[in-house]
Amino acid sequence: MSEMSVAIAQSLISMKSAATQQALQLEMVKQNADSDQALVAMLQQAADQQQQATLPAGQGGNLDITA
Repeated sequence: MSEMSVAIAQSLISMKSAATQQALQLEMVKQNADSDQALVAMLQQAADQQQQATLPAGQGGNLDITA
């Protein structure tokens, strides 16, 4: 094999490795985005439930500490 063939083969292997690394990084970014989206949905659901769980007027708002 000539030096040129070896250089081309090394270049191809390097490019393939870089492409694999980029694909893995892209998949990790997608998973992080999905995780963040799920967290936002969970927080939104908790906020909605908190609004529904408020007490009616006159109950639990003020505490008389003079007693």
